[in-house]
Amino acid sequence: MPFLPDEARSLPPPPLVNKGSFLLGFTGWMAALLDNGFSHRPFIQAGVHRQVLFTTVGWFVGYFLTKRTEYIHAKQDRELFEYVRQHPEDFKTAGT
Repeated sequence: MPFLPDEARSLPPPPLVNKGSFLLGFTGWMAALLDNGFSHRPFIQAGVHRQVLFTTVGWFVGYFLTKRTEYIHAKQDRELFEYVRQHPEDFKTAGT
């Protein structure tokens, strides 16, 4: 199963700054800082290139995971609405 099927291209892309990107980008940055701490290097000053790399990788992983999550939710919504459309007798409104 591919990460995102072709039918996911019809969905609008998530915003570049979203909760998943921010959270995983922050996690990547903290991982780089923890690596500095465990290696007895200066916490923030050492390995700035690694901090930028880990943050960037985390940001993009978070973006694509958010994109996949939105696709899965859209697919579930489509299936649910199709079921409701096919079985109107099970979903009567309060006025009828």
